[in-house]
Amino acid sequence: MDNTLRMDNRSFFRQMATIGVPVMIQQLILVAVGICDTIMVGKLSEESLAAVGAANQVFIVYIDCVFGFLSGVAVFSVQYWGIRDLKALRNLLGIAYSMCIGFGIPITVIGYVFAPQLVSLFSDDATVIALGAEYLRIVVFTYMVTALTFVISYNSRAVAMLKWPTIANAIAVGLNIFLNWVLIFGKLGAPAMGVTGAALATTISRFLEAIITFSYIYIFSKDHPLKAKLKEMIFPKELFVRVIRTAFPVIVNELLWVLSFTTIFAIYGDLGPAALAVVQIAMTVTDAFQAIFAGVGNGAGVIIGQELGRGYRESAFDLAKKSINVIWLFIVISTALLIALRGPIVNIYDFEEETNRLIMITLLVYAIAIAPKMLAYFFICGIFRPGGDTTWCAVIDSGLNWLVQVPLAYIGVHVLHWEIWAVIALVAMGEVIKTIICYFRFFSKKWINVVTGR
Repeated sequence: MDNTLRMDNRSFFRQMATIGVPVMIQQLILVAVGICDTIMVGKLSEESLAAVGAANQVFIVYIDCVFGFLSGVAVFSVQYWGIRDLKALRNLLGIAYSMCIGFGIPITVIGYVFAPQLVSLFSDDATVIALGAEYLRIVVFTYMVTALTFVISYNSRAVAMLKWPTIANAIAVGLNIFLNWVLIFGKLGAPAMGVTGAALATTISRFLEAIITFSYIYIFSKDHPLKAKLKEMIFPKELFVRVIRTAFPVIVNELLWVLSFTTIFAIYGDLGPAALAVVQIAMTVTDAFQAIFAGVGNGAGVIIGQELGRGYRESAFDLAKKSINVIWLFIVISTALLIALRGPIVNIYDFEEETNRLIMITLLVYAIAIAPKMLAYFFICGIFRPGGDTTWCAVIDSGLNWLVQVPLAYIGVHVLHWEIWAVIALVAMGEVIKTIICYFRFFSKKWINVVTGR
């Protein structure tokens, strides 16, 4: 029986905070370490920073595909956990582990053997290629380990048990920053290893995170729902087919999205080094704000998915409407904060007056663009995907990126010859269109799907 009054506002916001706050903290930690890594490696040389950035593009593409697959699996995880079907949940773990290992092994081999060729896709500078290959041939051995750790992290969100994954992530990030300082610059008696030191710091910290995460689940925890025996992870073919059918559009969506993002970034680069510097600063700053929406999106997605798993369609729709109101509240706060912080942010960097002007205007554009961008993100990742509407999400999200945003970026740079802030504003129109379409999809209720069969 469906009931729109199953969960009052207090219970809803409490559950959203339980899941959303740890995810928000995880995202903020990642943003912080990204800033620290950039500053530390950047002190070596421009070539070193470019090398690490180019090598990490391989990881970004790989891990985004993993994210897409695990997002597809999460559609089932949250709904099956909603009805406390532990057997199906552990079957899903088996599917996730198998896929991560199956793709992780060839990626590791390819990354190690063809490291120079992969880095050369992003730079034709000989020094950058050499340093990037050196870095990649070390960190590539963490790819599969990181993906397996993500399996626990994403499914911990489904069962609303995020304390230890968050602790493991914080410890690993703290160690990464410390080891960067020691190994890159040769502190505390260690040799100065430069880019190699950065790679070793990343490798050690990722392995430590995996050790802490799996030790807690499989050794120290007595009755954790993700503590599955090998025989419990043997999954039926029928479930595998259903999961792949749902996850495949998400994987394609994430791959096409990251490639479109890379293409737009490359087009921005045609405006010159100053434009790229402005974009990098603006993106780094807005990433911190986006962590808030990642937390709210994950929290709402788990609650909505669990309601659908129990068969409460109208309740899920009602809770989704409440969560949209929460998103609008955070949009207003984030936009106001970003506008107010533009001056202090510019003062951090010692750039020329013209570059500072571009940063100020670009940050204003990013502040205004938070509304359509985060609304589109929330509809797709926080509502539609948990509702099983993955194919539609892939078509709209990736389709509009390639058919609207990439061409707008090209027109703004190569036809209109606008400044970087104006081109970014033009590209943001794609997010406005996407948001409008998402609103129509939301009220149509076509995104509501119950994969548990209830």
